[in-house]
Amino acid sequence: MAAQFSWPPGTTAVECPVPTSEAAAIAAELRTAMGKLTRRVKHEDRIPLGQVAVLGALDRDGAMTTSDLAADQRVRPQSMARVVGLLMDENLITRRAHPTDGRKALVELSDAGRAALEAERGRRAGWLAQAIEAELTDEERALLARSAALLERLASR
Repeated sequence: MAAQFSWPPGTTAVECPVPTSEAAAIAAELRTAMGKLTRRVKHEDRIPLGQVAVLGALDRDGAMTTSDLAADQRVRPQSMARVVGLLMDENLITRRAHPTDGRKALVELSDAGRAALEAERGRRAGWLAQAIEAELTDEERALLARSAALLERLASR
């Protein structure tokens, strides 16, 4: 399946400025490094990525219907129904009646799901903290700390 690209709202290909060669080179290096780091951190996971993403969405946004979760995660409702079923089998989420629509049900994190999610996050952060401590000098750690704010700013653009 080919990836789809859409221009930011209100812009077209003609309106998007062409980055400088320096910015393009930095972007390519950053994308590659972030991809490698993300893949390495995911090695610490015990719960499959798609399931962790659902647990994270429920933690961030609260109870949702399966179709709302599917839309949030950009997957087909049938695929999300399978993930929800697996998470329910593991007692990581619970299902309850929708308060205003009797035809729907809401899924939400269980206490076990919240604990499992926190453990996943802890493993990821723990590995990364150990790597930072082992691999980087004090000066490099300070630079990385400043860079985190820049990455956050880019991500929210």
